[in-house]
Amino acid sequence: MATNSKRMEKELNRGCPQGSCSAPGYWNLQYNFLLKIKYMDRTKVVAYADDVIMATRSESIRAVENYTNVELSKIKGWAKKNKIKFNDTKSKVMLVSRRKRKENKNITVYLNNKPLEQVTQKKYLGIILNHKFRFNEHITYAAENSAKLIHSVSKPSKLTWGLNMKR
Repeated sequence: MATNSKRMEKELNRGCPQGSCSAPGYWNLQYNFLLKIKYMDRTKVVAYADDVIMATRSESIRAVENYTNVELSKIKGWAKKNKIKFNDTKSKVMLVSRRKRKENKNITVYLNNKPLEQVTQKKYLGIILNHKFRFNEHITYAAENSAKLIHSVSKPSKLTWGLNMKR
């Protein structure tokens, strides 16, 4: 019996291949040090798998912008020391505020010396968060996915599936 399997090989000179047995342990070791950086009291950094979220709070929008840039410079230093580069095109910034005042809510936050794109909603760990912490978009997304799932499950059942109503 002849097998026709193709073998993929790639030489690695740093990091850990995604999906490998050692990938979770590698990231846990790396991110453990990232999470232990001395951040300001107003900043919280959370990591799950290879996703990192940083939340900074303050009384004014300009202060949040400044504090966030200071904290990101700490993360940039850690990343450079550990030979890790965060993807600045995938990284986004979102200002969360329920203020109704008319003020400039655009903030400029830098990663890898490039300004990050500011968004009004972001999907994080399967939950769509918006800039006012309302979940309308997430509820719509979950409802649409549920409707698709129900349709795909009911499609093969047709009319002849299930209990017979005639006796």
